[in-house]
Amino acid sequence: MADPKGFLKHTERELPARRPVPVRIMDWKEVYEPGDSAVLRRQASRCMDCGVPFCHQGCPLGNLIPEWNDLTWRGEGRAAYERLHATNNFPEFTGRLCPAPCESACVLGLNQPAVTIKQIEVSIVDEGFANGWVEPQPPARLTGKTVAVVGSGPAGLAAAQQLTRAGHTVAVFERDDRIGGLLRYGIPDFKMEKRHLEVRLRQMRDEGTRFRAGVEIGRDIAWDELRERYDAVVVATGATVPRDLPIPGRDLAGVHYAMEYLVESNRAVAGDPVPQQISAAGKHVVVIGGGDTGADCIGTAHRQGALSVTNLAIGRRPPESRPEHQPWPMAPTVFEVQTAHEEGGERAYLASTVEFLGNDVGEVRALRVAETEYVDGARIPKPGTERDIPADLVLIAMGFTGPERGTLAEQLDAEFTARGNLGRDTAFQTTVPGVFVAGDAGRGQSLIVWAIAEGRAVAAHVDEYLMGSTVLPCPVSSTEVAIGLQPA
Repeated sequence: MADPKGFLKHTERELPARRPVPVRIMDWKEVYEPGDSAVLRRQASRCMDCGVPFCHQGCPLGNLIPEWNDLTWRGEGRAAYERLHATNNFPEFTGRLCPAPCESACVLGLNQPAVTIKQIEVSIVDEGFANGWVEPQPPARLTGKTVAVVGSGPAGLAAAQQLTRAGHTVAVFERDDRIGGLLRYGIPDFKMEKRHLEVRLRQMRDEGTRFRAGVEIGRDIAWDELRERYDAVVVATGATVPRDLPIPGRDLAGVHYAMEYLVESNRAVAGDPVPQQISAAGKHVVVIGGGDTGADCIGTAHRQGALSVTNLAIGRRPPESRPEHQPWPMAPTVFEVQTAHEEGGERAYLASTVEFLGNDVGEVRALRVAETEYVDGARIPKPGTERDIPADLVLIAMGFTGPERGTLAEQLDAEFTARGNLGRDTAFQTTVPGVFVAGDAGRGQSLIVWAIAEGRAVAAHVDEYLMGSTVLPCPVSSTEVAIGLQPA
């Protein structure tokens, strides 16, 4: 534990300052200013002697949060870094992108603001990078076994790093031109600059992981051929099929899926030429969907110079504080103001999109929306409440329905669940022997921390499949996997 009386002496949460809105929307750099070490240690000291640290339960990775809080308070940065990496391959990702369910489970949060776990986490790993503590950990010996990991998002990268360190020869296949998956092309730089990804990939290359970008499994190499070439295959392609909004006017120019928009923006920020890029510059933008992807679109639109940004959510506005039906230590659904929301725009709840309206040349000019009403649990537009919202660019950010089936089903004869995910047993193995699945492809759309946890877990099961036993940690239990196997 940290200072036994720290939570009594320091009752407030202190987070690093955010760069002023007029300044930060002029570039793509991260929003937060560098943290103050004194503030960090003060916040770490608030971690109390709670007896049972429910933050462990809140974190799918089982991060040793009280331990590295205590070490941070004591000024033992190197030891804190080692405890952090004992359970998490990529804390520089989770510390920036995870919604921190650990903080919702913090015992101190019962009657005080929770410990700033996420900020302490990212500060520890940033100090590790700055001091050269993040070093390659190549295996002491090679097993002679080969593993193909398909997909280079957080689940695929975590699985690859664990399996490489176990001594297997691992090749990561990515259909995009660069490694990283959604970390590369789905997350805007103002949330995580790509330099953090590059440093970690360099470490993995030095450990022996091989990366094959620009190779699409199912087209460039058939799935069944890949299975024949490698002793095991891990499918970590993510849940990339977007949820559509099939209403009149859906085919109008200017109506796009959010990920189409974000990918092109990330490519442009990286310096790539993007012909006819989808841009919000000088446009009235409407974002449909109130989640993280929608917020990423909002922040991107502001930086591109949108005339206005309107965010629509079909449901009710969440409460400001924890609702009674989501008691501690559950992660509650509460009203959240992300950094993108601070930058401007309007947020509308109980807004059901009825129709996309177009002009004479087939371009979207407005959305017709109605108030949402609940009828027998269903959310439907309320007649007589329609209104039009001007829109030159509409971004559909309503989530994802699962992985792409296509060649997986055709070439590998893999089975899918009623929910549209790739089927698997409690050891993460699909119906095809030697083919495993981790992350959103098997779990459905979820958090980055779950992707990394499943990547680590599937590595342990693959290692056991190849060698008969394993010493790799497995943070995700068979019970947790089985929950996702239930029919919809």
